[in-house]
Amino acid sequence: MSKFDYSDLDGHLLQLLVAVVEVGSITGAAQRLGVTQSAVSHLLDKLRAITGDPLFVKSGRGIVATAHAQQLAEQARELLSSLERFATSAEFVPAQWRTTFTIAANDFQRDLLLPPLMARLRTQAPGVKLRVIPSDVPSLEMLRQEQCQLVISPRPPDGSDILQKRLFEDEYRVFFDASQRDAPRTQEEYLAADHVTVVYEPRRALDLDQYLLAQGIQRRFTVMVPGFAGLPPFLRGSQLLATAPQRLRSQLMQGLANAPVPVPCPTMPMYMIWHMRHQLNASHRWLRTELEAVSYSILL
Repeated sequence: MSKFDYSDLDGHLLQLLVAVVEVGSITGAAQRLGVTQSAVSHLLDKLRAITGDPLFVKSGRGIVATAHAQQLAEQARELLSSLERFATSAEFVPAQWRTTFTIAANDFQRDLLLPPLMARLRTQAPGVKLRVIPSDVPSLEMLRQEQCQLVISPRPPDGSDILQKRLFEDEYRVFFDASQRDAPRTQEEYLAADHVTVVYEPRRALDLDQYLLAQGIQRRFTVMVPGFAGLPPFLRGSQLLATAPQRLRSQLMQGLANAPVPVPCPTMPMYMIWHMRHQLNASHRWLRTELEAVSYSILL
């Protein structure tokens, strides 16, 4: 590594490195940071001179980080977290907070919780921008590598450095098009029907689907979609059934009929999940409290 003045490093350079590593493109990093592509290229050249490493190499039409860049990005995330703690070590004032806060959530919890959260932020912390990414089946790396600051999911990843808090529980209902069929009243009618379900990852079923299969309740899935938003188009005009959280009645499933599930079903929990590095951070703690308030309001 070349000799350099350590004061040349600042939070902007650290954010740039993390952004390019995570996005894997100059264009994407520029869009995330709200700067031009030429500015990203210029700052990358500065980082290369500082570190004495190419940092990124071409791969097909994109770029990939070198092993050294991956290591530096890990350190950069920790430094950025320390800088934020330094900046908020005094009394935290939400109205003075300026940040982009990244939350990972799939379509159900995203549409249920994040619009009302954003409404609260616009009133109390207008300088906060929300960036929402899909959580799929959340991994430890999402939080450890600071791809997001918070995950909302019924599936908390298991890690000694990962913290969680339950926001609410939801019950399941059977959704269907009442113009095409009646509600299944018995287990036999339920199992005789064709079903549509959600599969976020290949060969990784919903917790509900795994639970029912383990109980010997085997349904016939004729359609599998990557999110709850994909259910209504397949239900409308067909005799298909979908078993989904009941709070979708006021969201995606409006206009569709619903009925109790005629087989024993567990409830679906929903958690907010974060890395322990943010546990004592005043700004993160405040935002988690706001999200709890939103989840409480939907239960009323």
